[in-house]
Amino acid sequence: MQPYTDIEVNNKYIIREFSQNIDPIELMWHRDDENRTIESLRETDWKFQFDNSLPISFEDHIFIPRHEWHRVIKGTGNLLLKIHLD
Repeated sequence: MQPYTDIEVNNKYIIREFSQNIDPIELMWHRDDENRTIESLRETDWKFQFDNSLPISFEDHIFIPRHEWHRVIKGTGNLLLKIHLD
């Protein structure tokens, strides 16, 4: 079972929500098979982290190169992301 819910999926983007009730242990380091650009659709204190880097906020678009290790770090409220499929 995934730690998120996909609200909308098409060939250009995915709208994905992470619940405030998620156990942070479920937010595991992972890699994707394609490039992606993500943006938060709401103001949030959740963070994003690349391997060997400090966590960053979702203030700007974040480009994730394929096969790059990354994760999200739980904040308060739900996290709503738009994932642009490059």
